[in-house]
Amino acid sequence: MRIFLFIAALLVGACGAESGPALVATDIVVTRPMPGMGMSAAYLSLTNNSDRIVSITRVTSAQFESVELHESTIEDGVARMRAVPKLEIPAGATVTLQRGGKHLMLMRPTGTADTLVLHFYDGQDLILTVDATFQSDFKNPSTN
Repeated sequence: MRIFLFIAALLVGACGAESGPALVATDIVVTRPMPGMGMSAAYLSLTNNSDRIVSITRVTSAQFESVELHESTIEDGVARMRAVPKLEIPAGATVTLQRGGKHLMLMRPTGTADTLVLHFYDGQDLILTVDATFQSDFKNPSTN
């Protein structure tokens, strides 16, 4: 059985509009690193409630030495993964990071923290902070 991190709370920068925050993260799952492996992955949906494009250019976490935006593709029947320099979220749109597509690679954990904090940057500006906590024994719904 796999154990996953599940996002418990969101802290989001306000967009100045009364309708809510500029960027909202939902449906967030972060896989726990396998024993002996130095990486895991994060999957989530990001909704841009502002009237401008949001470009995620950097994601950081104190719990990992490196966080990179990656994309998995199939080329000539071979699965490939490559780093993506930025993620653009159009005004009023939702972009989903998911298995087999765009996702966050969390590399080289720095300890055994119970909480994961992800910081999303648009250029040099922090636009979203997400706090995550472990969920006990997450079951994959497709294995019922």
